[in-house]
Amino acid sequence: MASNNESASGITVESHQVILRPLVTEKGAALSELHNAYSFEVNPLATKADIRRAVEELFGVRVVDVRTQNRIGKPRRHKFHTGRTRSWKKAIVKLHEDDRISFY
Repeated sequence: MASNNESASGITVESHQVILRPLVTEKGAALSELHNAYSFEVNPLATKADIRRAVEELFGVRVVDVRTQNRIGKPRRHKFHTGRTRSWKKAIVKLHEDDRISFY
């Protein structure tokens, strides 16, 4: 079993390394107003338990649910050069009805 700061892959990830940035979008703003859920870009190695712990420690709130998505990079072209956008991990964190996070 993994220790408190150790993910399932065996790599130690601190709370400030789990949450990379909040995703402030129109869809995310609607989610936060209607369902008290917030979106974050997170470390690809982080598990749901790591994300829950990091949000509770960094923002001082109670987490009810964590959902994750692995976003795959897409091919992109600029003139004659082809490349890919990077792959990243997204987490949608639902908070207790009494808790809020203010990004503004």
